[in-house]
Amino acid sequence: MAPFINGIGLISPQQTTNPGVFLPEVMEYAVDFLRAVDPNYKAYINPLAARRMSRLIKMGITSAKIALIDAGMLPSPKGEGSGVGSSPDAIITGTGLGSVEDTEKILTGMNAGEQLMNPTPFIQSTYNTISSQIAITLKCHNYNSTYVHRSFSFESALQDTLLQFAEGAAMTVLVGGIDEMTDNHLQITRRAGHWKMSPVNNLQLLSTRTFGALAGEGAAYFLLGNQSTASTYATLRDVKTIYKLEKPLKLEEAIHDFLSVNNLNVNQLDVVILGYNGDFHFDAVYDQLGSGIFNGTQQVWYKHLCGEYYTSTGFALWLGANILKHQMIPAAVKFNNMPSERLQNILIYNQYRNINHSLLLLSR
Repeated sequence: MAPFINGIGLISPQQTTNPGVFLPEVMEYAVDFLRAVDPNYKAYINPLAARRMSRLIKMGITSAKIALIDAGMLPSPKGEGSGVGSSPDAIITGTGLGSVEDTEKILTGMNAGEQLMNPTPFIQSTYNTISSQIAITLKCHNYNSTYVHRSFSFESALQDTLLQFAEGAAMTVLVGGIDEMTDNHLQITRRAGHWKMSPVNNLQLLSTRTFGALAGEGAAYFLLGNQSTASTYATLRDVKTIYKLEKPLKLEEAIHDFLSVNNLNVNQLDVVILGYNGDFHFDAVYDQLGSGIFNGTQQVWYKHLCGEYYTSTGFALWLGANILKHQMIPAAVKFNNMPSERLQNILIYNQYRNINHSLLLLSR
C-alpha cells in the first residue's frame, strides 16, 4: 500500500514555511541564484545550539520540525496543539552536495596555512550530518540514512522510504532532500556552463532562451505514514530513476511502462509537473514530451520558483501534494491551460542535463 504524505516542511525562495498556506504570493527576483528565505530559526532550534550550526543544518532541522508539526507529531513553537511527541521510525535524507559552506571554510583555512583550524566545519561538512543532527534534536535512535547520488539523491531517499513501508520496517518515515548554493560554488560551476552567466528574472526565465539554468537551493522534509490522518496531502505511489535515455521515444516508452506498472495510462493523469530550468538546450527534452505524450495533459512547472539544484524534486513533491490537497493549481505554475475538474493523479518528471531522469507518481 502506498504511504501517505501526512506532513510537509519546506524552506525555499518562496513563502512556503507555513504548511497551512499554499503559495500565497509569488516572489520575484533578478539574481544570480535563488536563495532560500530563512525562517526564524530560534523558534525551532535552541539558540545556543544554533550558534554552532551551519545554515544548511539549521535549514534541515527546521524543515524537518515543520513537517512533524504539520503532521501533529510535535507541538508548534507557539504552543498550539499538543503533538504526540513520538519520533519517526526512520529519518532518511538525500543531498547532492551536503554542506558546501563548511567545506569551503575548511579549504579556505588550509589554503591560508592555518595551523589550528576550527574542527566544527570539518565535522559538519560530512554528508550525513543533516540526518544525524535531526535525530539528535528529536532524540530519535531509529534507522538513519543519507543518500548522495547527485540529482538522484532525493529520489534514492524516497525509494528507501518505500522499501521501509513495503517490508513493514516502519510506520512513519521522515524523508527529505536538501541542498545549498554559495557564491564560490556558483562561480566554479558556472565555468562548466551549468548556470546563467548573469542575473535573470525568475518569472521571465523561459523567455531568456539562453544556455545554463537558474541556480537555487532549498530544504524539503516529508512525514510519510502507513495510515491517513486529518493532515494527509496525498499518497506517494511510486518512484523511478532512469540513467541516460537520450532518445525521446525511449523516454516515452519508459514513462508508459512506469504508469502501466501502477495500473495507469497517460490519459488518466490530471497534471504533469515538469522540471523546466531555463537551460535552452536541455529544456528541449520537456518540449518534446509536452508536444507528445503530454499534449492533452495539464502541464505545470516549478523551477522558476525555487531554481535548479540536485534535490529540487523536493519542491516539486511539495507542489504536487498541495495541488491534490487543495484541489487547485496556482496560475503562477501553469505551463498550459487544460480543463480539469477533479485532480486525482499527478506525475512529476525531472531530468538533469539529460543524464538523470526521475519519475514520481502521486495520487489523491
